[in-house]
Amino acid sequence: MTHTTAGTLVGTLAARTDMSRAIRIAAVLLVATLTAVAAQVSIHLPFTPVPLTLQPMVVLLGGAALGSRLGAAAQIVYLAAGIAGFPVFAASTVLPPGPLRLIGPTGGYLVSYPIAAFITGYLAERGFDRRYLTSVLAMTAGLVVIFACGVTWLAWFARPAGAGLDAAVRTGFLAFLPVDIYKILVAAAILPAAWKITGVSR
Repeated sequence: MTHTTAGTLVGTLAARTDMSRAIRIAAVLLVATLTAVAAQVSIHLPFTPVPLTLQPMVVLLGGAALGSRLGAAAQIVYLAAGIAGFPVFAASTVLPPGPLRLIGPTGGYLVSYPIAAFITGYLAERGFDRRYLTSVLAMTAGLVVIFACGVTWLAWFARPAGAGLDAAVRTGFLAFLPVDIYKILVAAAILPAAWKITGVSR
């Protein structure tokens, strides 16, 4: 049992079986798949090039359940599938599937997923996922990373031309903040409840 997953829900449950490694690999693939599925549940808003999806919630939940390294690994697997051309990214009317998505308006959000999952998982390994309020804090830390990377990319580096900071904040942050706060408040209850239901302890 590795140090990084010793304190996570998946790590603790896996350690109770004779198939610990297989369970962790399966969990990584499951979270990567769920991230891809969440991308397909997307709403394109008329005032922003960034679609509204369920991905941030899956990224943060996955990081909390898997831990820092495995949570990041799940998102790297997801990004690798998208770069390879598999239709795992949210639908786009501008860019085709594949690596070009990483230079488009959503590129900063996408590349932030492994970092956000790592940070949320790191805090979960230290007990933040055991209580609701600290679970909210862990997921908020991950969401800050997603928004920081996404808005920065959208403002200055997105192709064909960056939107500028003011426009990026409006269309890539403020437009999504209320919904994402609500998603975090809902998602943060899942891990503490799962610990109680499974009856496992650190």
